[in-house]
Amino acid sequence: MQNRISSFPPIIDTNSKILILGSIPGVKSLEKQQYYGHPQNKFWKIIFELFHEEFTEDYIERIAVLKKYHLALWDTIDSCERKGSLDSEIKNEEANQIAELLEEYPNIQAIFCNGGKSYKNLQKILGKNFKIPMYLLPSTSPLHTVSFEKKLEEWKKILEFI
Repeated sequence: MQNRISSFPPIIDTNSKILILGSIPGVKSLEKQQYYGHPQNKFWKIIFELFHEEFTEDYIERIAVLKKYHLALWDTIDSCERKGSLDSEIKNEEANQIAELLEEYPNIQAIFCNGGKSYKNLQKILGKNFKIPMYLLPSTSPLHTVSFEKKLEEWKKILEFI
């Protein structure tokens, strides 16, 4: 089997109100050491569009936009074995300590999952009736072939908590 891969530390601060969770970074993201580093992934385009911010490739500026709008970012999986970038190839996964993170950052009011794998994992980790609302959003991955406009429309749910 493949070597183990690990997720990144969370991007979060005491002002964060919304936690966005993916599954675990793909190959390109791991190479770049950046969340959603694949150029075809629509995550950053969606975030910038939601908040009417001028799009940038600069990762530090991207993180600043997340913090400006009180968004936190992490993954449901701490580490796993995986060939390539497909969630369906994930094996022997270890969960991130999401309940502990939420205790440490009590201002989080809602959790949004970027795709089905992170949503299923989150429900396993926290249970279906957790005290903070959890929402499934369409994956921003290029493999999820819903149009950008449809993804953006669904992602607008985040604005209700800003």
